[in-house]
Amino acid sequence: MKLLMFQAERFAWRPFQRVLPEAEEAEGRTELSDVAVIFIHAETSDQATRSKTVTKAIKNIKWLARKRELSEIVLHSFTHLGGDTAEPALARDLMEDIAERLRQVDLEVWCTPFGWVCEWELAVYGESLAKVFKAI
Repeated sequence: MKLLMFQAERFAWRPFQRVLPEAEEAEGRTELSDVAVIFIHAETSDQATRSKTVTKAIKNIKWLARKRELSEIVLHSFTHLGGDTAEPALARDLMEDIAERLRQVDLEVWCTPFGWVCEWELAVYGESLAKVFKAI
């Protein structure tokens, strides 16, 4: 799994085009302020190390959010970070696992529509820590 994480002043998204036929309907625009935005690239190897991978992802996400005391998280499936891309079902399941576990520690979690290409606007804070890449 690869994570591209941002501490964002603002993040907005709107479903643009369905890329998976089985993707649920999605519409409308959502905009949030002071949010951790996490682009997730799931890989085939994540299946074999699923529990460990999810735990490490959560630790990294919580660490980034705590640095600015952010209580809202956006998870966005982003299959463009390289490596061996997981099948959509595995990627969706991993994102759902991560979202549920983050909610259990009282973080508000948003997920962009899975199986859709979204248009988005991202305003990131200036510090170098506001932009973090992690390969798990």
